[in-house]
Amino acid sequence: MDAFFAAAEQAAKPSLRGKPVIVGGLGPRGVVATASYEARRFGVHSAMPMGQARRLAPNAAFLVPRFSFYRSISEQVMELLGRLSPLVEPLSLDEAFVDLEAGEVADDSLSARAAGERLRVEILAATGLTGSVGLAGSKMIAKIASEEAKPDGLVLIEPGTERELLGPRSVRILPGVGPATGEHLRRAGMTTVADLAEAGEDELVRLLGRSHGASLYRMAQGYDDRPVVAERDAKSVSVEDTFDVDLHDRVRIRTEVDRLAERCVGRLRASGHSGRTIVLKVRRYDFSTLTRSETLRGPTDDVVVVREAAGRLLEAVDTTGGVRLLGVGVSGLADYTQEDLFAQAEARAEAEARAEAEGQAGDAGEVAVAAAETSVVPEPAVEPEAEGAVERHWAPGNDVRHAVYGAGWVQGSGVGRVTVRFEEPTWSEPGRVRTFAVDDPELVPGEALPLVDRGVDAGGVGVAGTG
Repeated sequence: MDAFFAAAEQAAKPSLRGKPVIVGGLGPRGVVATASYEARRFGVHSAMPMGQARRLAPNAAFLVPRFSFYRSISEQVMELLGRLSPLVEPLSLDEAFVDLEAGEVADDSLSARAAGERLRVEILAATGLTGSVGLAGSKMIAKIASEEAKPDGLVLIEPGTERELLGPRSVRILPGVGPATGEHLRRAGMTTVADLAEAGEDELVRLLGRSHGASLYRMAQGYDDRPVVAERDAKSVSVEDTFDVDLHDRVRIRTEVDRLAERCVGRLRASGHSGRTIVLKVRRYDFSTLTRSETLRGPTDDVVVVREAAGRLLEAVDTTGGVRLLGVGVSGLADYTQEDLFAQAEARAEAEARAEAEGQAGDAGEVAVAAAETSVVPEPAVEPEAEGAVERHWAPGNDVRHAVYGAGWVQGSGVGRVTVRFEEPTWSEPGRVRTFAVDDPELVPGEALPLVDRGVDAGGVGVAGTG
């Protein structure tokens, strides 16, 4: 999909069509998730610090991500791919590999190209958004082809032409060659893929080690035999937050760990799993990152057990100087089974026994949870408000609904006021803007509206290499 998050926002908001849109974390330490093509003309790109993006494109629309909205669109696209072949390997919400040999498309370039063009039409009809298709004989080359096809195009690379295609390209085009490896190769005099092929496997193994060197040499020859894997079981579930200001207070840090543990368990349960290993991630003021883990006797999805384990791990971490990021995760996942209940009960009993031995630890935990409910640390996406919350947080880009004016989205808020533009995806013209008090009872969080009429049938079957 082309500039997926930003394109989805432009399609949902008529007033932003054709204008620079930047989606990502809006805090001082936020980063760009996606920039529209209009914003890219100013030099804005993914993973750029949001502060730098604001300097480059001060007049752009800066929005928080709406992941549930993007996921609903992604599901439509993945369904189209699934009609083509049983072997679809999603890489992210907006990208996937498809094994054509496992489907019903004839094994020739003309058939593949025709199917790819049909797919692009079907994606547009189903979602209102454009996607780019890369067709090739392997995953690596199909990925390169899809990048060359952007935006809104299709590129087919004929099998047998891979080495000719790759030779003059930078070594960074190959999977696994990041900035550090690229610089290491540059110092060795290798800047193009052709340089790698000429250097030979032995030299690359000497520079990069047996596994990486041998793999890179094969890719430099244009050879990639990685299969398309339809199912990828989740290995872990985790959540993390980066704070606008370093945290120094130990109680506040524990509060945030408890809050993250609860969010993590929420995701764990939603995925239908339980897990045995609790992981705590702490990034300190100097960017050093510490990871600590504890393995339980059995898998659990009990919030008390996970919260207590994360708290114990925190006790072993020195937070002197401040903390800029915290994360809590659960790994060693298993499907939820009856046996898990006994492991949970035992772990919970141990946690309660420790709390009782520590006297007031249980009361402290309740205070920590209560504090977490009123935390004002920015989230990537706004969570549903806690019942009885006094003040609501209106993040730019979020959906709202007004009792009189209907559906709209937040343009901005501050000093007790929130500005909303009332418009819908199907409109051809921008909607009107109105301002309200942040606690206006007639203004409530809303749900994303569909980009196209859900009654429209997307039609037949398509084919894609990667998107």
